[in-house]
Amino acid sequence: MTVTIIGAGLGGLVLARVLHLHGIPVEVYEAEASPAARRQGGMLDIHPWNGQPALEAAGLTEGFRELVLPGRESSRVVDRHGTVLLDQPDDGTGERPEVQRGELRQLLLGSLPPGTVHWGHKVTAVRTFGDGRHEVGLADGRSFVTSLLVGADGAWSKVRPLLSAAVPEYVGVTVVETFLFDGDVRHPAAAKAVGAGALYALAPGKGLVAHRESGGTLHTYAQLFKPQDWLAGADDATVAAQAVEEFDGWAPELTALIAGSDTPPVLRRLFTLPAGHRWDRLPGVTLLGDAAHLMPPNGEGANLAMLDGAELGQALAAHPGDVEAALAEYEQAMFARAAAEAADEDVYAIMFGEDAPHGMVAMLAG
Repeated sequence: MTVTIIGAGLGGLVLARVLHLHGIPVEVYEAEASPAARRQGGMLDIHPWNGQPALEAAGLTEGFRELVLPGRESSRVVDRHGTVLLDQPDDGTGERPEVQRGELRQLLLGSLPPGTVHWGHKVTAVRTFGDGRHEVGLADGRSFVTSLLVGADGAWSKVRPLLSAAVPEYVGVTVVETFLFDGDVRHPAAAKAVGAGALYALAPGKGLVAHRESGGTLHTYAQLFKPQDWLAGADDATVAAQAVEEFDGWAPELTALIAGSDTPPVLRRLFTLPAGHRWDRLPGVTLLGDAAHLMPPNGEGANLAMLDGAELGQALAAHPGDVEAALAEYEQAMFARAAAEAADEDVYAIMFGEDAPHGMVAMLAG
């Protein structure tokens, strides 16, 4: 039996790695043309209760530790004028070491045998035969049949419709993502404002969240409560100009984070699946990560996806010859874990509520 994984994100790759360690054949199909096809997100804090155990199960703890960027667990909250309301330096005692998502993904890719990931294979449709087998259709017109299919293909999963009619819903937040390179030299005021780790510049209904990455890169997410069609179809110049306009009157060292981006702005709308999303057991198929429990970014998504992948791989290894027992065991634990996370406080209400930025100060200082 070969396990077929759709999606080469962190969760799918952890699953592939754990299966490989247990001698279970696995193939991964990824729509992107290569590992370098696009930027792989920014900083990730890897948590001791989910992400770190997942990487340990994958035998990659040492490699992960080598990727940790020192000092990045520091955080700072400011108001729109740049006044510092909370400054928490990284004193080395934190439990959530920060790494760059792209480097972590490369670590996982490098841990797999060559040819495990099939790049440039975009899945367009999946159908079930009802006996545990499923046909996967690709954009180039080819198709294949598999007896164990895992949807690790994110928010707009092509595998999810086999199991659930749930569709992601817009949460009301649109993000404009920008980068400043060599910030300490080229943008010293903005770099000083960000500090050594994360910056939260917040006001009711909007904010700038920035992280210091390697090489002095300042990676910023301008987050705004907007209708879903805001800037629909707009070109890069319009998106950039409108984003800057939203922060008119803010301190110049803050607006510089988005006004002088060294890359075209990336417009993202945030979506979520219903809290407590689950499905009835269907032979030969399951989901992990955002495909199973999409939530607005709160620091847990990648960690949860990796733990999903690790636990699914371990369950399959623990039940040789009984795939359904393995999938049922995995899903019950995953459903409970995702529901508990969805029930936690709404970090967006805290960050951008009427008392912003003071809600964030209280949460971090808590």
